[in-house]
Amino acid sequence: MLAASSALVGCNEQSIKDFAPKDGRSLPASILKKMSAMGMKRDAPIVARIFKEEGKLEIWKQKSNGRYAMVADYNICKWSGQLGPKYTEGDRQAPEGFYTVRPWQMNPNSNYYLSFNIGYPNAYDRANGRTGSNLMVHGACSSSGCYSMTDEQISQIYAFARDAFKGGQTEFQIQAFPFRMTAENMARYRNDPNYKFWQMLKEGYDQFEIAKVPPKVDVCEKRYVFNRTTEPGATFSPASACPSSTASPELEAAYQSYRSTYDAAFAAALEKSDIAAPKASILGPQEAKMVADWTHRRARGERIPIQPPDMKADGTIVVTSRMGRIDSEVGRKMAAKDAAEAEKKRIAEEKAAALAAEKAAKAAEKAAKEQPAAVAVVPEAAPTDAGATDTAAAEGQPAEDSTGMLSSLRKRITNIF
Repeated sequence: MLAASSALVGCNEQSIKDFAPKDGRSLPASILKKMSAMGMKRDAPIVARIFKEEGKLEIWKQKSNGRYAMVADYNICKWSGQLGPKYTEGDRQAPEGFYTVRPWQMNPNSNYYLSFNIGYPNAYDRANGRTGSNLMVHGACSSSGCYSMTDEQISQIYAFARDAFKGGQTEFQIQAFPFRMTAENMARYRNDPNYKFWQMLKEGYDQFEIAKVPPKVDVCEKRYVFNRTTEPGATFSPASACPSSTASPELEAAYQSYRSTYDAAFAAALEKSDIAAPKASILGPQEAKMVADWTHRRARGERIPIQPPDMKADGTIVVTSRMGRIDSEVGRKMAAKDAAEAEKKRIAEEKAAALAAEKAAKAAEKAAKEQPAAVAVVPEAAPTDAGATDTAAAEGQPAEDSTGMLSSLRKRITNIF
């Protein structure tokens, strides 16, 4: 079977306003002590950062000087899909991008211990026609499109959010990246089909690295823009042309300096021969649609390959030979239906074979009756050599052997005289 009935088919959750953790647990004393030493109030704002390849979720918290610092990091228990963005409902991709979590997105009554909805699809996703719903960070260590943590981890992450909301933060940002966007990693993935998308995310990544403050995120011309301020009365519209805007001169100068250092590091990385090979990534909407079809067939309980299909860079599609269906009520119903249809087909085939045999037998019987009886004719035997000799003797004629004997006798008599 593909999976137990308790496994995720998708991250289907219902978010509610009450976001107090089930057990009301506080953050561990070690974390509270660390926060105090770093100049952080317990209820100060937070930002979360996710790195797929490294399998990390980080919690950054605001210090007394207004800048943020990382206070805790967790190993992601499971995330599904490959590197690259989520394209469509059912593609099993964990999202990448900049998302916002508000109090009503927190769910203490989750089927997966605790969870919160990350806010997919955001304005960028919608402008680019990307679909999906109920994408979570949750417990239970099981994922089909979400970021799944252990129950202990999600309890702490949840407590960070609860305390920040109590302190007055109205929303916190989640930054989800394919990997840490260092010069070396960007060089590794420079030939990936998602590279252009990742370059766009990197601008927001870089600005956070420089300022240590979550960037202001907007969308125009179907792309992200960061830390831009428009003229009075102008607004950003996700699918429309970007309005005239400016950036902070200090941040712009710091960003240009940062980029100069980065460009040099990127060029140096290209010269290295020991850079790790890139990991697999989704190749675009075509592969996403193919996986989504597999997911929908699985949800219907159909018998399908046990793993979703995989598309290679050359367009080759790899499908596992092992087949199965989800172990659930819908899967069992589909199995029973398939078995009933197979039995019906078997009975129909046996009936058709019996009718064909009966028809063939009747045809043979009819042909036998219509065939005329055969007349036996015995041919007259031709006389043999022996018969000819006997006939000649009966008629008083010397046979061929007798003539030879008479000739020999005459020669003897002649020789005597």
